Amino acid sequence: MANKKAIATDVLIVGGGMIGLTQGLALASAGLRAVVVERQTPSVLTAMDHDGRVSTLSYGSAALFGQIGVWEYLADYAAPIEEIRVADNGAPLFLHFDHREVGDRPFGFTVENRYIRLALHRALAKAEGVELIAPGELTTLVRDQTGVRGELTDGRGVTAALAVGAEGRHSPLRQAAGIRCLSWQYDQTAIVTTVRHEGGHGGIASELFLPAGPFALLPMRGNRSALIWTERGRDVPALLALDEAAFNAEIMDRAGDHWGRIECDAPRWSYPLGLQNAERYIDTRLALIGDAAHGMHPVAGQGLNLGIRDVAALAEVLTDSARLGLDLGGGEALRRYQQWRRFDALTMLMMTDGLVRLFSNDITPVRLARVLGLGLVNKIGPAKRFFERHAAAMTGDLPKLIRGEAL
Repeated sequence: MANKKAIATDVLIVGGGMIGLTQGLALASAGLRAVVVERQTPSVLTAMDHDGRVSTLSYGSAALFGQIGVWEYLADYAAPIEEIRVADNGAPLFLHFDHREVGDRPFGFTVENRYIRLALHRALAKAEGVELIAPGELTTLVRDQTGVRGELTDGRGVTAALAVGAEGRHSPLRQAAGIRCLSWQYDQTAIVTTVRHEGGHGGIASELFLPAGPFALLPMRGNRSALIWTERGRDVPALLALDEAAFNAEIMDRAGDHWGRIECDAPRWSYPLGLQNAERYIDTRLALIGDAAHGMHPVAGQGLNLGIRDVAALAEVLTDSARLGLDLGGGEALRRYQQWRRFDALTMLMMTDGLVRLFSNDITPVRLARVLGLGLVNKIGPAKRFFERHAAAMTGDLPKLIRGEAL
């Protein structure tokens, strides 16, 4: 086995989930070579078994998928978000965003994660320059000034200029590099399922802030919406154990009659919620992307988009370095990547954490202030446009792929 031919590539990506595969395809779109190593088998990765999880793709994330050959396999499963409605526990004042106030394109799209994975694998099957090794696992990985050298469980060696950690919140590469994380768990758990509307949802994403946490409905294809319902961790087991009629009654008690009759039409899942941020996103010939670098509360629905912006920034930095004949794993390229991404990630982490702490309580003066704040922003045009642009995740120093431009 040790005599098997070694694999030489530009970038070694460890982790073949949504972010890792997106990174491989983004690099391949610019002519760079990438190898993605994933422990699970492709049949598991592309399984159509639903785990309840959905993502809201910003318009910029959809543009990136268009540039790397993924969107053509995803468009039929993506539901546009035309409007956003934010309210506080049934208060009469609320914040309403309409995409037509800032342009002619939707704020983004709601897509089930299983369809994103499927689309990525379909694009991968046609892409040149990116290879997926799955199931596969590295037994050793050495990173030093000369390069990256690893060995797979099948005995093959892999050499590259750079290793990318895309293995999620418990990233072994991050841990091996000795990179610490600032992290904490919220006393909240998300109940995730799908509901069917008696009437249409009108392409409206709704987020209702309740004392226990946000209650969000995200429009999906057909008369269905994804429900992300945050509750105190101790209360979730009892809610999950309710029979269908009682569970639907709890949904209606929170959602009110704004949407008409809503009924759960899928199994229920639950996920504990937390926040984490790596103290740095780089090490010797190593870059962290996605949840390996940062993880956040789903209150703003921007977790995957933040990781996709990591992908776009790293792909652009590496492409620029390659065109200048520079070392892809050199310190200058990695420092540029970290400088580009840290501020955006920290801003989003602080914003989501602040929202959770501000809205997940029922203290009367605080509640009154935030209700008035929502109503005030809704009336002030420039302030509203500012938040609408943030809702579309199209602010700041955006990489080319997020702007819909080729590398």
